[in-house]
Amino acid sequence: MSAHAHDLAVDQHEDHGHHHKETFVTKYILSQDHKMISKQYLITGLFMGIIGIAMSLIFRMQLAWPDKQFPIYEVLLGKWGLDGVMDPSVYLALVTIHGTIMVFFVLTAGLSGTFSNLLIPLQIGARDMASGFLNMVSFWLFFLSSLIMVMSLFVEAGPASAGWTIYPPLSALPQAIPGSGAGMTLWLVSMAIFIASSLLGSLNYIVTVINLRTKGMSMTRLPLTIWAFFVTAIIGVVSFPVLLSAALMLIMDRSFGTSFFLSDIYIAGEVLHHQGGSPVLYEHLFWFLGHPEVYIVLLPALGITSEVIATNARKPIFGYRAMVASIIAIAFLSTIVWGHHMFISGMNPFLGSVFTFTTLLIAIPSAVKAFNYITTLWKGNLQMNPAMLFSIGLVSTFITGGLTGIILGDSALDINVHDTYFVVAHFHLVMGISALYGLFAGVYHWFPKMFEGRMMNKNLGYVHFWVTAIGAYGVFFPMHFIGMAGLPSRYYTNTAFPYFDDLADVNVIITIFAFIAAAAQLVFLYNFISSMFFGKLGPKNPWKSNTLEWTAEVHHIHGNWDGPIPSVHRWAYDYSKRNTDDSDYVVPGQDFTPQDLPLQDNEEEMNH
Repeated sequence: MSAHAHDLAVDQHEDHGHHHKETFVTKYILSQDHKMISKQYLITGLFMGIIGIAMSLIFRMQLAWPDKQFPIYEVLLGKWGLDGVMDPSVYLALVTIHGTIMVFFVLTAGLSGTFSNLLIPLQIGARDMASGFLNMVSFWLFFLSSLIMVMSLFVEAGPASAGWTIYPPLSALPQAIPGSGAGMTLWLVSMAIFIASSLLGSLNYIVTVINLRTKGMSMTRLPLTIWAFFVTAIIGVVSFPVLLSAALMLIMDRSFGTSFFLSDIYIAGEVLHHQGGSPVLYEHLFWFLGHPEVYIVLLPALGITSEVIATNARKPIFGYRAMVASIIAIAFLSTIVWGHHMFISGMNPFLGSVFTFTTLLIAIPSAVKAFNYITTLWKGNLQMNPAMLFSIGLVSTFITGGLTGIILGDSALDINVHDTYFVVAHFHLVMGISALYGLFAGVYHWFPKMFEGRMMNKNLGYVHFWVTAIGAYGVFFPMHFIGMAGLPSRYYTNTAFPYFDDLADVNVIITIFAFIAAAAQLVFLYNFISSMFFGKLGPKNPWKSNTLEWTAEVHHIHGNWDGPIPSVHRWAYDYSKRNTDDSDYVVPGQDFTPQDLPLQDNEEEMNH
């Protein structure tokens, strides 16, 4: 179908759409409009985030003051917090569900779900996603899986508590621990539905980027955000089915008597009939998704950062092609490094050296990205709004967290700090904090696009950033040191080991910082909800940005542009571009040149 014919077909569809009035259900619930679906993802993700952060605060209290009684435990945990004392099994459950919710339901949905949906059609110049219906289905599957995950918290025997990685045999034998019963089954069902949602979404994003780009929008003119979302979707399609197969095999081991992951098991002196399976096989299948998942979360955040930094530095992004190449290299390498999570699992040591090599290799494209961000900022005319601050914060945490990854990626060094707080510090900085910064940067930057021109309060944004930044480093920086001292993660108290007595104070400091950082998120929530209704209306293009989304109508219409879709004549980063005789900007008195502006007589096209 030619582009012209496609436009015609779409415009006809538009005309058809104006005739029937939308009801509440078709507008807000069963909406097929990508902008509404992106808001649905964001608000669901934020709600899940509140649950995930609340859990982390509860178990942080337990770690800081293991011998004290807190009446709040009884209120929130019921029979697992009698007399204000936390039951050890619920501690494990909290850690498990916190990890699951944050990784899958907050970061994956908050970044890919929200921003891929919002930006892909708007930035490539499409009326909507390739399939609005599948897009709607993917959100509702995600919502259903979130609901089942929250329901699993209320199961009588307790929620899943085998760690967020759900390693067998704890997860494969319903009788192993209380949390291996119904809570674990619900966890597996929830994840299977989540994967289905993720795959539908990803396929939709890929098809949209390949097929629905507007006239003149070649792949080398795509904003880096779209490249990041596009490649993220490809990683999702490659790796999520592997987790699905692991989950299905686990369900079969639990319910149908198979032995994929079980061998020579004894429970309470009784010999079970399982033979021939291998728990290490599960680890391989899990981490084949588990490591790419880091980049499924991180790449969208890096894409958002690219856009925000270039816009607010008023400079072209440094090394566009290198940035695209690094996104593709990260995607490829992310699928061959999973073994670095398994150095102490009894895996063949030769494999350990292979995975060490590939892991150290992925540091190169990551460093390219960090370097290019810094060089884009260098000598830029920096606009320090909240989105920019969070983007610069991301560059900082990405570097500091990435450096510790080099230690963990080396099999000889990893053995010393594996399963300690050093690992917790590393992946929270890279995958937790960096990804959250990317999410916040995206929300502050594209809020006017989501909520019809309303702006978030800048001053509250500054408070949110600075308190979060200090709180995040206050939580995760000391963890490196207690990890190197050998403090193991996942223990609900360390009072049994006199060796760790000296480190008890550090846990108190970390917990205080965690509460401070969590309080800052309340500022963000207040700002987000009040701005949604009462935010001041900004101009059509508040950040003076080049990309196409700011040419679309401020008032949301299903189809984005009221008239014909704009054509593209240049790449997305013509900021502060001068004309050939260097007398003025290309557009006199304006330091940005929108993508839909044809090439002028007095300018050269950037060779990017």
